[in-house]
Amino acid sequence: MSEFAFELELCAHLESVGRPETADTDIVARQLGGAVAKPGGRILDIVCVEPGPAFEDRLALTSETIPDAAIEADVGPGTARYWKRAFPDDCHPERAKSAVERALEIDFFEADLRNGRRYVRQVARYPDWYGRIVGIENKPDLGTPGDLEAQLRTDASLGLVDEAVLATESYVTRAHLNRIPEEIGVWRVSRGERSEGSTAGALEIEVIREPTPLAVDEPGVEPLEYQPGHTDIAIVPPERKARTRRRIAERAFGKGWRTFRFPDCEACEPTNDGGGETSDAVGDGRPGDSGSGATTPLPFCQWKGRVVDAESECGPACPGYKPGAEPEIDLETERDRRTPWRRDPSGRRRRQSGLDQFG
Repeated sequence: MSEFAFELELCAHLESVGRPETADTDIVARQLGGAVAKPGGRILDIVCVEPGPAFEDRLALTSETIPDAAIEADVGPGTARYWKRAFPDDCHPERAKSAVERALEIDFFEADLRNGRRYVRQVARYPDWYGRIVGIENKPDLGTPGDLEAQLRTDASLGLVDEAVLATESYVTRAHLNRIPEEIGVWRVSRGERSEGSTAGALEIEVIREPTPLAVDEPGVEPLEYQPGHTDIAIVPPERKARTRRRIAERAFGKGWRTFRFPDCEACEPTNDGGGETSDAVGDGRPGDSGSGATTPLPFCQWKGRVVDAESECGPACPGYKPGAEPEIDLETERDRRTPWRRDPSGRRRRQSGLDQFG
């Protein structure tokens, strides 16, 4: 299986069934930055964010990612402040302006105009909405590990996520485990028996090794560059890790994992979990719903016999390509139907007389 197909199917499984031995309904996302000192130096394949005590308050605010600068700005839900004075001196004016515009656009800020100046306030205090964060590295074939060992050592030494896990389809040997940092959990992902009318069996996860909780509240060590004989590192203080964790949680909330498209090809047949045709009669997939086991349709190619990446694998260059209409599937609607996330929350904007004309 390709890593892309493995990733999508595992995301769908985690969202609909949950992580092994947990009853939590996580926010599941994929391909998020997992570094601090060197942004982009580590990309987490899958991130699971556990809802915290104020999750419902976050749901009511906005479906979008709230800009980090807007959260950190000296702007509360009380008295409005002139927007330029709400940001620290080291915040670039263009970054501050962009954060204000975006916060207004998504209804996290509301604005008033006084003597030609824009004043802003939060529509509600930013809630403590997330709990633990779990990072999952996907490597279906351990025979081609690439930079796997270095990536997992970064996760273990940096301690940015609460737990880190390796997910694979390969048989995991003692030699594999010895090369993987002992803090990293290991899952073996396989398929159960195929049900009637489906193209593949449902995913099953065997926990080979439980992850060890990482020290997210302590300084972390982030490798920057590997040189012959030594490695350049950065010591990352807990407060920087905390800000990055919040950015990860916010990005996961706004982005989710459905960042793919369906090919405009007759060979593509949307399926659930890469097996079995999708159906509308599955319930909305939210906690307590009888249809919560069903998940979002995925781009399954009948010619290749697996889930495909339309951006890199599909088109006239593919021998199995047959031009056709792209399936009309709204992935945001699918997320809204099947998870606690809300596409159009009620929001908290206070409708004041004459305010909207300045928003």
